[in-house]
Amino acid sequence: MTDHPMTHDQILEHFRSAGALLEGHFLLSSGLHSRSYLQCALALQFPADAMRFGRMIAAKYLDDNIETVASPAIGGLIIGYSVAAALNIRFLWTERQEGEMTLRRGFTLKPGERILVVEDVITTGGSTRECIAALKGGGGNVVAAASIIDRSNGVADVGVPRTALVELDVPTYTEEQCPMCYAGDSPYKPGSRTAAR
Repeated sequence: MTDHPMTHDQILEHFRSAGALLEGHFLLSSGLHSRSYLQCALALQFPADAMRFGRMIAAKYLDDNIETVASPAIGGLIIGYSVAAALNIRFLWTERQEGEMTLRRGFTLKPGERILVVEDVITTGGSTRECIAALKGGGGNVVAAASIIDRSNGVADVGVPRTALVELDVPTYTEEQCPMCYAGDSPYKPGSRTAAR
C-alpha cells in the first residue's frame, strides 16, 4: 500500500477525464432521476486505476479482520475484486436471480464470516442493502460497506458502518418531482440506446 491517497478533487478529475462523470438528464437504476451520472466502468477500465482505488479503500480496513470482500453484481465487481486483492483475501459476489439478490455460483459462507461489502457508487444504498441481506442470509457477518463514490453525501443508510473515497451531494428526484421532466425533457437511461420514455 505505497500509493499516496488521491484527494477528493483528484478522484473527481480522474472520473471527468475518463468520461465517467456525465451531465444531462438520467434515469438511475434506483428509478430516480438526476442531472449527473457516474459510469464507474470507464473510471476503472485500466487495472492500475482500479487497483489504486482498491488499495485506498482497503487501507481503511487493515485492522478490521475482514475475511471476505463481497460486491453486488455487476457494478461492484471490479472495485470489489481490487479491494480483496489489496487485502489478499477472498472475493465473491451476489447477483439477481428472478429479481432477488442471492449468492450463486457455489459461493458459501462460514457462520459469522467477517465481510466487507464494496460498491462502485452508492446512491440510495438499495443494492448494497440487498447484497448485505443475501450475505446475512448465507450466515455471513457484514461488518462494513464501502464505495468509491457516495452520491448521497453520507445520507444513504445500509445498516452497517459505511465509508466512501468521495462524498457528493447530487440531488435526485422521483419522476413526479423531476424539474427536467417538468420542463419536457426525457431522461436517458445509461446503458440503453434510447431515451427512457
